[in-house]
Amino acid sequence: MLHRSKSVLTATATLLAVSLSASSAFAHIGIGQVETFSTGFYHPLSGIDHVIAMVAVGLYAASLGGTALWLVPLAFVATMMMGGILGYAGYPLPLVETGIGLSVVVMSLAIALGVKLRTVMAMALVGLFALFHGHAHGSEGAELAYFLPYATGFVIATALLHMAGIALGLGFDQLGKTPSVYLRRAAGLAGALAGLSLLSGWLPV
Repeated sequence: MLHRSKSVLTATATLLAVSLSASSAFAHIGIGQVETFSTGFYHPLSGIDHVIAMVAVGLYAASLGGTALWLVPLAFVATMMMGGILGYAGYPLPLVETGIGLSVVVMSLAIALGVKLRTVMAMALVGLFALFHGHAHGSEGAELAYFLPYATGFVIATALLHMAGIALGLGFDQLGKTPSVYLRRAAGLAGALAGLSLLSGWLPV
């Protein structure tokens, strides 16, 4: 069982490393109007705020367990798509960057503090934050002639980041109750500190 948990953690760490390495190659600045699936896929990986928040959603879903394991990430993806459509269509949404930064802090603190919301409340919370994430990326794709391939890649990348968070949480659980609690707290605290740094401007998005 220990070998299996190590394998899960290794796979998750590898996925996150690939995601973060891709972010340096596909930065927000200089992407250009490339209307492809691959651009949409790599774009959510180009900002540490998006990566942390999406992984945190998966990790939080794993901490809730039960139907929340798939309903919470599904709520994020579905509402993010709605936000993307609004952004692409040019409908304004106030405080988008602030909402994204808060999503990192709030989701990370929920993990660190072991907050256990009802599934429907957790879905509503992540759905609210997903609107901001979706709107930001939808707005960035508004000038593309072909938005659908870009949006498809974007949604799939988001789902994979959620899966990475879920795998991380399940891997923690395999290590036992006490180690799992401490690892979740450490991961949540690190995410919250990163979110506060993003909100304060200490870290670039």
